[in-house]
Amino acid sequence: MENLSLSIDWRLDHPAIQSEGFFGRFSFSAYDVVLIDPLDISSRWIREVGVSPDGVRRIDAQRDRGLSKTLVAWMSKRRAESEDLLKQAGGIIICRLRTRGETLEITSGSAPVEHLDRYSWLPSISLIDRHHQLVFPSNGRFIPRRGRDVVIEESSSPFSDYMQQFQDFFVYDAVYQDLLSTPIDRFAKVLARNKVGDVLALEIPFDEGRLILVPPTEGVSPSHEASVLHDAIHRMIDRPSFAASPDWLPGYPLPGEDELQDELVRLDERQTAIAEKLAELRTQWDQKTRHKRMLYTKGRFAFLPAVADGFRELGFDVEIVDGVLTLRSQEGDALVVAQAAEGAKVELPAYRHLLDCIDQAVTDGDGRMKGILVVSGSRELDPKRRPTQFSEGVLRGCADQGYCILSSYHLFKLVQDALASKRKNHASVRRQLIECDGEFRGAEPK
Repeated sequence: MENLSLSIDWRLDHPAIQSEGFFGRFSFSAYDVVLIDPLDISSRWIREVGVSPDGVRRIDAQRDRGLSKTLVAWMSKRRAESEDLLKQAGGIIICRLRTRGETLEITSGSAPVEHLDRYSWLPSISLIDRHHQLVFPSNGRFIPRRGRDVVIEESSSPFSDYMQQFQDFFVYDAVYQDLLSTPIDRFAKVLARNKVGDVLALEIPFDEGRLILVPPTEGVSPSHEASVLHDAIHRMIDRPSFAASPDWLPGYPLPGEDELQDELVRLDERQTAIAEKLAELRTQWDQKTRHKRMLYTKGRFAFLPAVADGFRELGFDVEIVDGVLTLRSQEGDALVVAQAAEGAKVELPAYRHLLDCIDQAVTDGDGRMKGILVVSGSRELDPKRRPTQFSEGVLRGCADQGYCILSSYHLFKLVQDALASKRKNHASVRRQLIECDGEFRGAEPK
């Protein structure tokens, strides 16, 4: 039998999914699955209620012509429907993870102040084990943070496939945290985190029902996302209800249970060791291949550090100040400007920048230092096939001033040869660079 699915303010093009607004007619509990994006819920009171001097949207229930009572009634209605769907019908609610948005504060004489936000329609659940308690959503914090660094967690949830397929399209604008720092993994399945460990997606059990929070997507067609969601929902039909294991349960073993437990522990230990080794090898790989970045990157956070590392490999002491390299060695000192062009050639502004730096060094009393211009053009091409990467004006200026100009590929070849050489001292290479006037030809690329 096909599940009845209702999409609330979430555009999903699929014949099996009906669309409706949050303040629409259809009841949540009349469906098996509700998919909801709460982003626009708060717009209902944002349009009607201004901001008070203290920055709060506040309304007086005795003077608002029934607006606050209507909103409270709607939230109460949707909360009851959601609770019936999750706890009685064992249904599924899939909700895009957003911040709580702008809260509406409702006052009414001496009555307690009420607050409404994007999540006021959610039913409450309290999950308890011996040491911890998860109270949702009252203890939930929906922290504003935005990013694309989505790391998918290993999980048996049918929604893992959905998370994997759209990993590159998720753009979260909120993360979930528990007010009491309850270990969420003890009660819910965490489906995704960001690179610093914040929860981006999780599956919370409501007995046999499930509430699933997922980050929003960008650049995905509504029909494609709806199709993948529909498949995940279909696979989720057969699922166990949540129940925390009591402390006495290990006293009732089944034949073969201990062997399986030992195997799980052994595999967990191996997995941990493998993960640590992989992290170590990735670090070594990044360190070993860092010089290659000068061949294809640009900018002060990628190209410039790669060029600096290259000169260090040749034996220079290197300092980076305001995007300019200062090289020091027994063979002589130099200032280096490194420029990666968007097009085929580096033009005069890079040369003028180097000229200004040399003049400033003289003004500062450092004497007249050697100027070196490292250029990288036509970065989309194989370095061996790149044409001349600097203009005639740049070459003429460098030659007239006694500056050295070399491509990032020439520098890379020098570094490559230095790493392959058994000699520890590369004084001859440093001397060639310091004594070069105009285009560097000391090591022709092979």
